[in-house]
Amino acid sequence: MDRRSFLRLTGGGVIAAATATTLPGCSSTLPPEAIAAWQGPGNEPDVRRWILAHAILAPHSHNLQSWLVDLGVPDEITLFIDRSRLLPETDPFSRQMMMSQGTFLELLDQAARQKGLRADITLFPEGVFAPTTVDARPTARVRLVADASVQADPLFAHVFTRRTNREAYEARLPPAEALQAIAASTAGAAWRTGFVTTEQADAMAQHRRIAKEAWRIELTTPRTVLESFKVLRVGPKEIAQHRDGISLNDPMVRAITALGLFDRTVAPAPDDQATTGQINEFNAHIDGTPAFYWLVTEGNDRVTQVNAGRAWVRAQLAATAQGLSMQPISQALQEYPEVAVPYREIHEQVGAPAPRFTVQMWARLGFAPTIQPSPRRGLDAHIVKA
Repeated sequence: MDRRSFLRLTGGGVIAAATATTLPGCSSTLPPEAIAAWQGPGNEPDVRRWILAHAILAPHSHNLQSWLVDLGVPDEITLFIDRSRLLPETDPFSRQMMMSQGTFLELLDQAARQKGLRADITLFPEGVFAPTTVDARPTARVRLVADASVQADPLFAHVFTRRTNREAYEARLPPAEALQAIAASTAGAAWRTGFVTTEQADAMAQHRRIAKEAWRIELTTPRTVLESFKVLRVGPKEIAQHRDGISLNDPMVRAITALGLFDRTVAPAPDDQATTGQINEFNAHIDGTPAFYWLVTEGNDRVTQVNAGRAWVRAQLAATAQGLSMQPISQALQEYPEVAVPYREIHEQVGAPAPRFTVQMWARLGFAPTIQPSPRRGLDAHIVKA
């Protein structure tokens, strides 16, 4: 499902035998060190480090965690984008990366409020990035100011339990009050959000069709699927070493990799079982999804993208508070040429024709099983100057 279960091979007996003989007692549980950041900062005395220990739990495209922070000035945090952690094939203009800068800033702001601090955030203090590239200038400069009037954000209570859940969702509909709470989490700002559910049969059919086609395109376009392959972390050793990217710790996948049957430098053919099996699994999950969420902005400048990221993580936290799960289905929102038709179609489907409007986020929504958190690299990996 969604870039994580790329392997569907015949010869199951051979693979099962390999699993039994080469990986005895192996588990799909992630290594403890890979998810240690989710235990929180404890009694960290440095308030900036305490705040940032929460910010690094923000969702990020492909879990690349492209956040760098400079703490060289007292009471300030300067945020940069790590240009070694971009997705030039599927995110050629770094729109999704800018949203991921926004998710970080939102959790930073919420954590600061817990300490009675106002986070004065100045976006692009040395100038805004060009529309199609990012550079070495900072994304944001944050000044922390003690302020007795600051109020804690109730969404902060769900930072440690928020997950991007890629499992199959239950068929039951999210209750109306839950949808209202998610919408209210970002109300009053310069965007609009919406939902489509199985009660709207025709609209739901179109959403499902567009999602499936965009996923098929990404999975059968060699350079885009290889971009995901490059950040796959297979097995506990790789996961613990990198603590980022797309983790695959399933015993079967580990056995296939150990046998040298998974070449991550070669894209599978469109009719390969690895491809068709993955498409079928994705389609089944899409068909079983009871609701979709979308977030639209008018315009698509860099500031708008960052603020859309802030809105997205707020919506996801609000869903968590309601016992619901969300998963971005970003394939149709990407700007590489092959996906142009689904891109146009999803914009039209939600009444937001491009280029005037931009669908910044589109996600599955529903009840789902409990899952583990995603790996995190730890705070020190993000600090460039203390």
